[in-house]
Amino acid sequence: MAGALTKRGVLALGWWLIAVGAFRSAYTWSCFFGSAGMCSATYSEIPMTGEHARTVAVWTLLSCTLCFLCAFNLGSKPLYAATFLSFLYALCYLVAECLVYHTIRAARLSLFIFIAGTSMVWMLLHWNSNGHGSRPHEAANTKQH
Repeated sequence: MAGALTKRGVLALGWWLIAVGAFRSAYTWSCFFGSAGMCSATYSEIPMTGEHARTVAVWTLLSCTLCFLCAFNLGSKPLYAATFLSFLYALCYLVAECLVYHTIRAARLSLFIFIAGTSMVWMLLHWNSNGHGSRPHEAANTKQH
């Protein structure tokens, strides 16, 4: 029974990452092609230059790709870690833009904080539940006994 719940949890995390990847791809599209889209709406405190929008778009496209790859390869530790770090870096970047540079209002961060926070917590829970958090020598000791 626990195995079925774990499989459903992994399946749900995979679908969540696909949904987040889809949201990120829409954001990427907006930054590349939409002058009044989500990208420029996020940075409402400063005028969004074309170069800045394209830079954000490429960075978001990379993180979108990581979400899709991780969703289909949840067992890959390096890919899983890279995807987790992409959420962490994006969140740190946006919080710095808000608190340090004042280019984003705090109210606009709520959706990004929800998505990144939910993803990071869920990924940490999945990581720890599968024993990925244990050190290699601890795993070797349990196999010997």
